[in-house]
Amino acid sequence: MLLSELKEGQSAVVRRVGGNSILRRRILEMGIVKGTRIYVEKYAPLRDPVELIVKGYHISLRVEEASQITIDLEE
Repeated sequence: MLLSELKEGQSAVVRRVGGNSILRRRILEMGIVKGTRIYVEKYAPLRDPVELIVKGYHISLRVEEASQITIDLEE
């Protein structure tokens, strides 16, 4: 499943970060690495960008960038 498919209030664990090298490096530098828990706080009114909580920090990503991150849903 992709991070861009999560709904508000759901959380997941990162399985893989894809994308080109510049985008991938930027996402990894933000702390979104394999095994990290991500919580979807909210979407903007037009559904782009998405606000995430990662390691206690609020991060906004474009939906296009979030679609490069493969996740596993938390139960």
